[in-house]
Amino acid sequence: MKRIIIILIVSFSVLSCSNSKQAYLFTSFREPATAGLYLASSEDGYHWKDLGGPYLKPEAGKSKIMRDPSIVKGKNDVYHMVWTTDWKGGDGFGYASSKDLIHWSEQQYIHVMKNEPEVVNVWAPEIFYDDEEDQYIIIWASTIPFRYAKGQEEEKNNHRMYYVTTKDFKTFSDTKLFFEPGFSVIDCVLLKRAKNDYVLVLKDNTRPMRNIKVAFGKTPLGPFENISEPFTDHLSEGPTVLKKDNDWLIYYDNYGAKNYQAIRTSDFKNFENVSSKIQLPEGHKHGTITTISKKKLKVLIENKK
Repeated sequence: MKRIIIILIVSFSVLSCSNSKQAYLFTSFREPATAGLYLASSEDGYHWKDLGGPYLKPEAGKSKIMRDPSIVKGKNDVYHMVWTTDWKGGDGFGYASSKDLIHWSEQQYIHVMKNEPEVVNVWAPEIFYDDEEDQYIIIWASTIPFRYAKGQEEEKNNHRMYYVTTKDFKTFSDTKLFFEPGFSVIDCVLLKRAKNDYVLVLKDNTRPMRNIKVAFGKTPLGPFENISEPFTDHLSEGPTVLKKDNDWLIYYDNYGAKNYQAIRTSDFKNFENVSSKIQLPEGHKHGTITTISKKKLKVLIENKK
């Protein structure tokens, strides 16, 4: 599925496990999407161990589904997660937090598009921790018919990216336009390389394209410019990124070929397909990557047995 986007950036944003006490954690969901949160872990960023699930069954939203779970480890090692609650209809996304991924807060439904009565969807939220402003940025894709120019897209499939910010997940800023590249766009992921140096990984969702590109900005709220040529196959989506030594790994759902793939890059200009080097659990679907201490990971695994 596509995604509403919530983005979390952090010095945490550079998801690197150079510290041997940390591992990578990959969120996922399974079909049917009513099942909830599934997890996988990795020490090297390439080979993923299935941790099973569900760890959290969805209760928020009319459809009570969980797609595209996006997670970030924020301040005080608290995990914040958002997800798609409805394929069509609805004006928000689900949210919950946890310190250990075992015990979760009460689920909330965040009405981010309540002032847009014609909104078609809220897809694939991504969460990003902005360490410069000490706030969380959540981005997602929505269609508002007849709002923007379109190509071959139907009016109800012409997405743009929107965002809110929050410091405490109790009060949120007004919803604003996040990214309007002049074409239908979904599944955006925000990352920070350095101060005043941000990269937006995005899916060009236009009918001729439906592949993944990158754009560049000086702040986490853009503007994002210099959109690249696509570096994935036609019919690919749902990117997420981790930092591995001096490289970045961009995982994505290559849904046209019904498999998961990965691209390695050091500069977001030159891209190498490293899909032959990765291993993911069967059935793994659109999620995001964060880090977890090996101590917490051990407790998580023991609790699931």
